[in-house]
Amino acid sequence: MHLDPLSLKLFVAVIESGSIAGAAERHHIAAAAVSKRMSELEATLRTPLLERTNKGVDATPAGTALLAHAHRLLRDMDEIFVEMRDWSGGVRGQVRVCANISAITQFLPREIAGFLERYPQVQVRLQERISSTIVKEVLDNEADIGIGIVEVAPEGLELYPYRSDELVLITPTHHPLAARDSIAFVDTLDFDYVGLHTGSAINLALARGSMEAAHPLRLRIQVTSYDALSRMVEAGLGIGLMPARVAAQYVTSLGIRAIALEDAWSRRELRLCVRSYDALTPSAKLLVDSLRDAYAAP
Repeated sequence: MHLDPLSLKLFVAVIESGSIAGAAERHHIAAAAVSKRMSELEATLRTPLLERTNKGVDATPAGTALLAHAHRLLRDMDEIFVEMRDWSGGVRGQVRVCANISAITQFLPREIAGFLERYPQVQVRLQERISSTIVKEVLDNEADIGIGIVEVAPEGLELYPYRSDELVLITPTHHPLAARDSIAFVDTLDFDYVGLHTGSAINLALARGSMEAAHPLRLRIQVTSYDALSRMVEAGLGIGLMPARVAAQYVTSLGIRAIALEDAWSRRELRLCVRSYDALTPSAKLLVDSLRDAYAAP
């Protein structure tokens, strides 16, 4: 049984456009040719994939299942083309990395720069994601390496230590809590908070801490970066949590204070996750080894 990539592309186009004519127009071929391809695809798979309605063309249940496979297969084929093109241009491999904002802000710039200095013909594609999304993208083979706050390895993932950090409370310099050297999280809950985006590890820590304290969290505003969080805090819109290394950069440039948290959960472990180290490409293994060496170094 042979599946033709062009037939799969046309099938996806038929479903997405809702008609044979729409798919034909998108790919600049005759509608009769598209119709013939669809009939041949159904014959090859021995099941109806399309049904005609008064509104156009819909997928049958089998067609819906094929659509998901087709998207994944066509994406993989595109990645093969990109990687082979890179090889032809002298790039020896590509590594897809997704990491949370804490890893990107604190550690990865210097570590990836050092890696690329040693291996200039490897291409690293880095994307920021929240930790829960990182796990999903690695499991779905949309990333080779994930870096984030992953406490337990789900089935199908391998975890490796990466780095540790510590969350601190940041406040405006004239805030009622600003004179404290350290504080328990529960003692901050009477004040408004500035949070990060929904699903981020820090927002989950805020929610979990307030739930354990049986005290509602007063989340006044949410932002998508540490820079924005610091500036909102400086403007008096609330207090916030961020890693101590990151906060140190803003304490010196903005009107904010960083205060140690007394809670054990404020000390966090960032981890590397991969589907299987042994199954990684040589370039991905090199990057994992480099990041783990950085963890092991004094």
